Amino acid sequence: MRYHNITKDDMLNGEGLRVVLWVAGCGHACPGCHNPVTWDANGGLPFDKAAEDELFAELGKDYVSGVTLSGGDPLFPGNRADIATLCARIRQRFPDKTIWLYTGYTWEEIQDLPLLKNVDVVVDGRFVQALADSQLHWRGSANQRVIDVQRTRASQEVVLL
Repeated sequence: MRYHNITKDDMLNGEGLRVVLWVAGCGHACPGCHNPVTWDANGGLPFDKAAEDELFAELGKDYVSGVTLSGGDPLFPGNRADIATLCARIRQRFPDKTIWLYTGYTWEEIQDLPLLKNVDVVVDGRFVQALADSQLHWRGSANQRVIDVQRTRASQEVVLL
């Protein structure tokens, strides 16, 4: 997996103060995307031990609420195995931190992915420029949903946060 940036002290991409990992690779190519530089799966830098250490150092801070995985698309097929491993490592080491994941896939397309057992919130759906609204909380367009993953998995119905 490759990544473009690790943003520290972020308050825009999930609840609380967060660290954000911006991964490389996205096949959606949504018109109006605010981060098209991340579409190329071969762009950015390798997500190596040093990058993981940097991410984990931020998560170790008591005032950081959790991590947000964005991009690109963390669920781009080439990223899924590494994201699954990363989410499991984060959950094991930081059980009280939340994991948010932004994806252009809908819940219905990804709901059976085993990695979701370690994710707290998914913001799903492609960005649709015609539905963009800067007043929306934690999402860019009105078609996207902020989904409580564990409550959704338990009830078998989408539960919004």
